Amino acid sequence: MDQYETEVSKRLQAMSQDSHLGSAAQAFLEASIAAQYSYNFCWLGVPIIQYPQDIMALQEIVWQVRPDVIVETGIARGGSLSLSASLLALLDLSETESSGDPLSSRRRVIGVDIDIRPHTRKAIDHHPFKDRITMIEGSSVDADVIASVRQAVGDAKTVLVCLDSHHGHDHVLKELEAYAPLVSVGSYCIVFDTVIDALEEPLLFGRPWGAGDNPKTAVDAWLKHNDKFEINKEMDHKLQISVATGGYLQRKK
Repeated sequence: MDQYETEVSKRLQAMSQDSHLGSAAQAFLEASIAAQYSYNFCWLGVPIIQYPQDIMALQEIVWQVRPDVIVETGIARGGSLSLSASLLALLDLSETESSGDPLSSRRRVIGVDIDIRPHTRKAIDHHPFKDRITMIEGSSVDADVIASVRQAVGDAKTVLVCLDSHHGHDHVLKELEAYAPLVSVGSYCIVFDTVIDALEEPLLFGRPWGAGDNPKTAVDAWLKHNDKFEINKEMDHKLQISVATGGYLQRKK
């Protein structure tokens, strides 16, 4: 594995300087957004509005960080909760097999959304890992909701956060201020849809955010006053195609 990781590091360094690859990735990203490419996938039968590359990135991060709790803002149809719950179940299973202890269900995911639709509740209620999923309805920046999330996290040692709700600058900035402190050292706060900052108006589909007012501008503003987190640029180089470029924030201290 040491040799493999060294080879990967060298390849990623070369990829970071490959302008042709970067241009091709950006062209695909823009064309695929126009085609609503990310709306066509499911995770364990539940629609997940994510790019396969970002799904793979979360899998790698969860295996590396081994969180006790994942906090997600933005539930949509529930696919991301399905993904997180299944990854946490695999972590518990791997530790059970190595230790011989009975399977634990201590790991869990907490999802927040301002409007949890009936079809989403039904999908989660029938999910094989439903006992690992807690859903909280309300604005992710409401003081009572934030308090409920913190209470649900409790004394969890290792926490991972994913922000994927309203994509306006002010909202994401408030989410960063509220939820990033929950992240444990070495873990991540993943801010999705930073890609919005580079999109032309037609690709925004009439949404109330855009260039200068989006998750990326919020991340940039927040990092100016927060030295505990760093952008994992190696992840950007690895993925190439991602809606969260510059949004994989790792807590360093």
